[in-house]
Amino acid sequence: MSAFVDRAQLHAKAGDGGAGCVSFRREAHVAKGGPDGGDGGRGGDVWLVADHNQSSLLGFRDHPFRRATDGQHGTSKRQHGARGKDVEVAVPVGTMVFSQEGVQLVDLATPGERWLIARGGVGGQGNARFLSNQRRAPAFAEQGEVGEERWCNLELRLKADVALIGFPNVGKSTLIARVSAARPKIADYPFTTLVPNLGVVRTGARSSRPGDATEFVMADIPGLIEGAAEGRGLGHDFLRHVERARVLCVLLDLSELAPHPPDAQLRILLRELGDYQVDLLDRPRVIVGSKGDLAHHEWGDGLNISAVTGEGVDRLVNQLGTLVDLARRDEATTHSDEVVVHRPLPEEITISRAGERAWLVEGRAALRAVRFQDLTDDEALAEVVRRLRDLGVDRLLARAGVRDGDVVTVGELSFEWWRDAVAGGLDRAGHHRVTRRERLARHGRLDGVGDEDDDA
Repeated sequence: MSAFVDRAQLHAKAGDGGAGCVSFRREAHVAKGGPDGGDGGRGGDVWLVADHNQSSLLGFRDHPFRRATDGQHGTSKRQHGARGKDVEVAVPVGTMVFSQEGVQLVDLATPGERWLIARGGVGGQGNARFLSNQRRAPAFAEQGEVGEERWCNLELRLKADVALIGFPNVGKSTLIARVSAARPKIADYPFTTLVPNLGVVRTGARSSRPGDATEFVMADIPGLIEGAAEGRGLGHDFLRHVERARVLCVLLDLSELAPHPPDAQLRILLRELGDYQVDLLDRPRVIVGSKGDLAHHEWGDGLNISAVTGEGVDRLVNQLGTLVDLARRDEATTHSDEVVVHRPLPEEITISRAGERAWLVEGRAALRAVRFQDLTDDEALAEVVRRLRDLGVDRLLARAGVRDGDVVTVGELSFEWWRDAVAGGLDRAGHHRVTRRERLARHGRLDGVGDEDDDA
């Protein structure tokens, strides 16, 4: 079983926020003890972190689930619940994250880059937070917010300094084994290499001058065939690992068993690279004749090597090291060393039609506004109305075309909308708390809401 996995799925679940506490001071010799319920703790976040110590997505193949811990509930005496612990999920540098619909969410291309994949739920406020001159004994508190949860597709695109490109059995694995400590499988039949192999190559190691030695990462990309850019064979799986390479090293088979003459091999390989991603043709590249010890075809347009005997290998390595140094310097002038932290954009409030004269309000801010433990409490409903108005939900509903008597659902709260010349549709005094039975009778598509039968 291969230890290299470049595609996997991840299920991230952030921690839920803790619930706020409803509590009143009940101490001897303390007159008129007020509310003292503490807040719930925030749930932990789930972060993806690009780590150069990771080289594969193997750890997600059998264990795709990553979960942060929940926040603790608040308690009496204004004691707040503890925050849940964050989880940092290490992924290889070059990991791209996609939604299940195939939309790219983030590209973790540099070491240390971070992305917030699942945000922890906010802890609920205790009843002590709702004390005011008009509300002296609030008997309600907030529920904790549910943490975000999502499935994502992970795709690794190796970030190597040099990518070895050529037809199957051209000698790429032999070359990387010659110049590095990598030990790929080597055999005399095509497609011996089915996954990329990485090796660290060091040039100028014997130089007496400090700074002359250069280290770079070489990737042995599995052999390409004609039609790879259209997905023939495993073309797409192989070619995507070439995308991030700074320098391309194209090997041409000079032996008698070569599938095409060297010039035809070069023409086919460059066409496949251009068809897959046109800017690959602009990358610095070195054209090398391989298997020089078994040469049958003439190739005098560039460097010829033999990875078996070592002929021309040192010269090739030095040439590649020079090109890698130049590419790194160009990148240093255009890129900052500052670690990038990616966070999702705030979720907007949206209004959608959920049925005949039925409307659904969605968005994290709107759901936060109605997350009280007891929505039958008049003071809690008054606070809900104030919050929704501050968010502009009444204006959004009016623009969407809501009419008097329509049922509006926000999270666990459903109410009938009405409007007159004096007050807006979110005025609690004119609302009737719609029961689940009534709602199903009118609009069968609205379900999953509480079964309260109270009038507010």
